[in-house]
Amino acid sequence: GQCQDKGLQYECIVEDNLHDYYYGDDMKLKQVMINILGNSVKFTNTPGKVTFKAEQIEEAEGKCTLRFTMKDTGIGMDKEFIPKLFETFSQEDATTTNKYGGSGLGMAITKNFVEMMGGEIIVESEKGVGSTFTVTVVLKASDKKAEETYSSVSNGSFDAEAAGVTLAGRRVLMAEDVEQNAEILSDLLELEDIESEWAVDGEKALKMFSESETGYYDVILMDVRMPVMDGLTAASEIRALDRPDAKKIPIIAMTANVFDEDVQRSLNAGMNAHLFKPVEPDKLYETMARLIAEVSEEG
Repeated sequence: GQCQDKGLQYECIVEDNLHDYYYGDDMKLKQVMINILGNSVKFTNTPGKVTFKAEQIEEAEGKCTLRFTMKDTGIGMDKEFIPKLFETFSQEDATTTNKYGGSGLGMAITKNFVEMMGGEIIVESEKGVGSTFTVTVVLKASDKKAEETYSSVSNGSFDAEAAGVTLAGRRVLMAEDVEQNAEILSDLLELEDIESEWAVDGEKALKMFSESETGYYDVILMDVRMPVMDGLTAASEIRALDRPDAKKIPIIAMTANVFDEDVQRSLNAGMNAHLFKPVEPDKLYETMARLIAEVSEEG
């Protein structure tokens, strides 16, 4: 649609070696494609062309390597600029941001999403010729739609029982300035027999964590926008503390907006994942279990 509006040629190639369904995070994958293709259209002038190609390049032991290639005949970039493309641009760095149309944040989120799915993103570009973005992810093939398997596989991405993770008896530090939200969150945790302690802002959360014994909390749920001290600052301060659990404890950001710059900034502040409000119970439990499992694997 966007290509048509701009008078660009669009080619979509889907190789027939793809399975009909895969287990994976479709929201993140869609967002990655939207961000990259959106940029391709934005930086390609008429008469130009944008090409999208999806293919499966490997399959072994039920794991499939998928490759998505997005190519454009747009303005392209200097070789020196490519590494900067995925950096989060601060307000002060407006010149760099403007150089690539203010797309820095979108591309930084894109790279994080790809890495969160265990994949990689490669960029090749030549000024005045165009750019090629190649995204590779490994997914499990499925013979059913996600809705059909949802009850047996939590979100199609993690099975807490199989990983030997129990949530019952865990202790969570919740940083949330709106009391009603904190109560809802506390109730959700209670359903799984998870204990919770409430901090009304980032400063209180930092104090509670600092004064707790090592390993007292299993997870921190951190609202990003709070008065006194926001979640980003609190997460950074916790990560900087000189104690072993400060580096390892899973910190999950909570934000109200899918396209919010909060997502990228929270990852930069040392948080491990993010949940969008209103928080979906299954997504909350799945994310907590996955991160707890990762910490115990690291030892």
